[in-house]
Amino acid sequence: MKGPEGMNQKKELILRIKDIHKSFGGKEVLKGISFDVYKGETKVIIGPSGMGKSTLLRCINQLTFPDQGTIWLRDQEVTHHNLREINLFRQKIGMVFQDFNLFDHLDAVRNVEIALIKVKGMKKEEAREKAMHELKKVGLGKQASLYPAQLSGGQKQRVSIARALAMDPEVMLFDEPTSALDPELIGEVLGVMQKLAREGMTMVVITHEMGFARSVADEIIFLEKGKLLESGPPEILFYQPKYERTRRFLFKLTELYGDLNGKK
Repeated sequence: MKGPEGMNQKKELILRIKDIHKSFGGKEVLKGISFDVYKGETKVIIGPSGMGKSTLLRCINQLTFPDQGTIWLRDQEVTHHNLREINLFRQKIGMVFQDFNLFDHLDAVRNVEIALIKVKGMKKEEAREKAMHELKKVGLGKQASLYPAQLSGGQKQRVSIARALAMDPEVMLFDEPTSALDPELIGEVLGVMQKLAREGMTMVVITHEMGFARSVADEIIFLEKGKLLESGPPEILFYQPKYERTRRFLFKLTELYGDLNGKK
């Protein structure tokens, strides 16, 4: 994996995840995960279900506190700080979940603007303008006045992405953002994410969509039993993995979800 001493020396370090451990009920879910994320990079995390991928993202965003290890945002170590400092840190890291987490009683634009008003203290007019800008960015300008019940799953997820983008995060975390969507709606969400990657958004993405991973990832990270088994650029990990376990997992994924061009 690239590090600050190697090829990425001149790149801008955004996130450093160092030796993260986490246990639940005596079961160790994360066993010393470490990697760096540089400005403009897209890291894609893959691995079997129940192997700690979502827990890792929650540890990065401090929604779950690691038992051991540190998280750095640029030169600021943010683990084990007080709640106020953690909340300030969370504002700089956008997170998109599997299940949208929208407010059902608010229309799309209000779902996006509410954090700008309550967290960032923006005036309503300024927040509305910012919210509309982000909704248009994800292709939902005409749906701004619709409520979640009136939106498709893909549209709900795009509202979630717009809400995260509105906070002007330094990095975006995506926790299997298409897993709750019908197959025909997946493409619209992946299209927004591909656009963000092309525009230089720094992203860490958990996904089973191998066509997406192949097209946008700078590095694929394979988690197995709570450990980082293998990592590398897509052209290496997909075609010349070091471990047979990685090869078998990727073969099964492409068999289930489609080939590397996103076709089934």
